[in-house]
Amino acid sequence: MRYIIISLITLYQKTLSPDHSWLKAKYPYGFCHFYPTCSEYAKESVLEYGTIKGSYKGLLRVLRCNPWTKPSIDLVNLNKKAE
Repeated sequence: MRYIIISLITLYQKTLSPDHSWLKAKYPYGFCHFYPTCSEYAKESVLEYGTIKGSYKGLLRVLRCNPWTKPSIDLVNLNKKAE
């Protein structure tokens, strides 16, 4: 199940994501307020925490993303350093 969710997120990234797909040409500086992007965060959290908890954490991240959010670095694993 984990790899099905990751595959769906990857499909979204390649087709509709303004940060990862052909739409990146329209937003050259990126669209997402967070690093890593919400879709990357969801993929990492599913890999790190499993299907249910990872999907929940990804959903919370998407809900936090709005025009009034201050841009920030938000890593899945706080012990991991930003690259």
